[in-house]
Amino acid sequence: MTVFCKLLAVLLTLTLASAPHAQDRNARQNHAALRQAAEQFLRTQTNNLPGEVSITVGSIDRRINLPACAALEPFLAAGNRAWGKTTVGLRCTAPLPWTIHVTAVVRVEGDYVAAAVPLASGQSVGPSDIVKMKGDLTDLPAGVITDPSQAIGRTVTLSLQPGMPLRQDTLRAQQAVQQGQIVRLVTAGPGFRVSGEARALNNENDGQVTQARTNGGQVVSGIAKMGGIVEVTY
Repeated sequence: MTVFCKLLAVLLTLTLASAPHAQDRNARQNHAALRQAAEQFLRTQTNNLPGEVSITVGSIDRRINLPACAALEPFLAAGNRAWGKTTVGLRCTAPLPWTIHVTAVVRVEGDYVAAAVPLASGQSVGPSDIVKMKGDLTDLPAGVITDPSQAIGRTVTLSLQPGMPLRQDTLRAQQAVQQGQIVRLVTAGPGFRVSGEARALNNENDGQVTQARTNGGQVVSGIAKMGGIVEVTY
């Protein structure tokens, strides 16, 4: 009788010890926690975007019944980015592996640059030709310009009507130097500035690296600037 009681006590102890683990295995994943994890992940991904970001995570089908996850890894599904309509993946690695995808919408309310007046193809953009407008950047064409300095001084490659957004692919930098042109080499540093003449060896736009040959025959490289200037840094 004593041996039986001891065995019964051992079995009871093992049963009680294993009960929490059984409950853990039967616990189900909370859908609200999944949506919160997806939103937090998208907020991290959009930290450096220009403008005010708003994120809406879609609902999860109530019929989806997943084991509770102790190690959840959000990720962007293939072909998606944290911009506009997107899909976030949520991968569980422990205690039981599973993966689910949730839809989301990322909106970015911010300023962009638009034409203030009709702009003809080949026209150089001046400060009075553009205006800042506000809107959802995710609804605008890719490459929309948000900084006026990226547009001023560049040339329009196609005609634009007032209110149309300016894009990187609709503008090109103006040609700063032409091959064979006499350019001015400028070298500056702390407390000094030296300039001289040279002949450009190629055509380059403003801000691009170009080469020029000095009167002494030396070939130097520098940054092409408007007005036939080449800035040389040693």
